[in-house]
Amino acid sequence: MEWIERAPAKINLALDVLYKRDDYYHELEMVMASVDLADHLTFTPLEEDEIRIYTNKVFLPVDTRNHVYQAVKLLKDRCGIKKGIKIEIDKKIPVAAGLGGGSTDAAAALRALNKIWDLQLSVEELIAIGNQVGSDVPYSIVGGTAFVSGRGEIVRKLRPMPSCWVILAKPRLSVSTKTIFRLLAVEELQHKPTSRIVAQAIEEGDYERMCQNVGNALEQVTFNKHPELRKLKDRMEKYGLDGVTMSGSGPTIIGFSRNTSRIKRVYNSLRGFCEEVYMVRLLNEE
Repeated sequence: MEWIERAPAKINLALDVLYKRDDYYHELEMVMASVDLADHLTFTPLEEDEIRIYTNKVFLPVDTRNHVYQAVKLLKDRCGIKKGIKIEIDKKIPVAAGLGGGSTDAAAALRALNKIWDLQLSVEELIAIGNQVGSDVPYSIVGGTAFVSGRGEIVRKLRPMPSCWVILAKPRLSVSTKTIFRLLAVEELQHKPTSRIVAQAIEEGDYERMCQNVGNALEQVTFNKHPELRKLKDRMEKYGLDGVTMSGSGPTIIGFSRNTSRIKRVYNSLRGFCEEVYMVRLLNEE
């Protein structure tokens, strides 16, 4: 028996860092949405009690460093599972891109194995396990459009984000989330928090207000470290997209438009300037 689970990429419409907590994590408020760029995971039960992971990207670890491996091990330990599983990961989401590729794969593994092994765990129980793997895993378990807070473990579903095209532009560089947060000085942030405004705009179906308020507090740090990303964002804004911001800790810059001909022109223009460019749709459109 094989089971295939889709693992969609996420985008950050807004990311606010409120303060550094006593546990050394940062208190966050974010608005996230799922797009139709996705990895696919294939699950095959094994007689042996082991976790085997394979991927189409040779540079990705397939041992205990892999988020999927970590999630499966935690699930097995939590539920006392002595069965084995082979997981083949077909990667389409760029790695270390601010699109939650590793987190969404881990979330897909938890969702799929909850069904394959008939564990009947609730979403809250899966979130508690996923939160031990990474801060974006709880959101990825839920998916759709959501307001996310805490260190990422508090996920509140929103009504579907207004329908539009999304451009994802990922330059030829990788960004370490841990490094960006280590360099972040919250007291020096000039970013005005906008997550609650964006969430309210989405709830009211106000596309224009949503686009006017997209933003990311981590841009200040990531752009200082990689000035070419600021130039990429400026270029995308000059192309006439309705809203442009960085996703996650970067380096992917995202932009929105409801105009199909414009989004195609932007896509073609960016392909000559940027390593990877995707023109995608939302997974939860109205």
